[in-house]
Amino acid sequence: MGMILGRAFQSEGHEVVVLSRAPSSAPWRTVGWDAATLGSWTAEIDGADVIVNLAGRSVNCRYNSRNKKLILDSRVASTKVVGEAIAKARRPPAVWLQSSTATIYSHRYDAPNDETSGVIGGNEPDAPSAWRFSIEVALAWERALDEAQVPATRKVALRSAVVMSPDKGGIFEILLGLVRRGLGGKSGDGRQYVSWVHDADFIAAIYWLIAHPELEGAVNIASPFPLPNAEFMCDLRKAWGAPFGLPATKWMLELGSLFLRTETELVLKSRRVVPSRLQASGYAFRFSAWPEAADDLCRRWRMIE
Repeated sequence: MGMILGRAFQSEGHEVVVLSRAPSSAPWRTVGWDAATLGSWTAEIDGADVIVNLAGRSVNCRYNSRNKKLILDSRVASTKVVGEAIAKARRPPAVWLQSSTATIYSHRYDAPNDETSGVIGGNEPDAPSAWRFSIEVALAWERALDEAQVPATRKVALRSAVVMSPDKGGIFEILLGLVRRGLGGKSGDGRQYVSWVHDADFIAAIYWLIAHPELEGAVNIASPFPLPNAEFMCDLRKAWGAPFGLPATKWMLELGSLFLRTETELVLKSRRVVPSRLQASGYAFRFSAWPEAADDLCRRWRMIE
């Protein structure tokens, strides 16, 4: 998401500064930080117009004790220290957009989750421990944001669904890779909802949140039309022109996740999330339906390839 936003801001002529644990050559200026302690990097916060904090260890891993600690600590510590830097700034930013996750909501099929009536997860009777851990992380993440004392800065928790872009290494390329190899069928029983957002709408939603001071607190960034996994994969196959896709049963996914050192939560949890606050504020999605989004993403992937 950082690369997507960086490109967008840069192309619009904004000055972009990226804080990184491993600064490298980039189209924008990069500054080193450890995402945990105050340092010289705080000078970049003072006088900035907007802060977007996306820091956090990837969840695409096995949830062993070491990785769980890294996932939790990287999110909470970076959020706390950004809050400390803003609090110390002589000219604090007007808005702080803090990454969160749509995974905070419960695994459900019956109704969508929005910011007002959505059910926070963690208490589902059949939820695996890995799923409950993800909820604990999301709650701790947002709690760190809530506790930050920055009265001059508006705070927004970005409860974002999976951002779909044609970039190399992204989730869309992984899913498309399955489709291209004839493996893009439903996962499990295919009933679980997939919440997603097209990269163009993710970028536009960020701009919208910056421009609308009435929006603060938790905001869902997701297409208004999540859909079941079986339908989602079928539409992706049609967009690519794949005649079939072999399904993957639950036990296959469990076995594959062990081999790939990841967790089945990423494909089996039903994320039925809708962007009520964005839409109520007047935001109009460019890609609200998955078939059109999939067509656009496949076309762009072919151009990059």
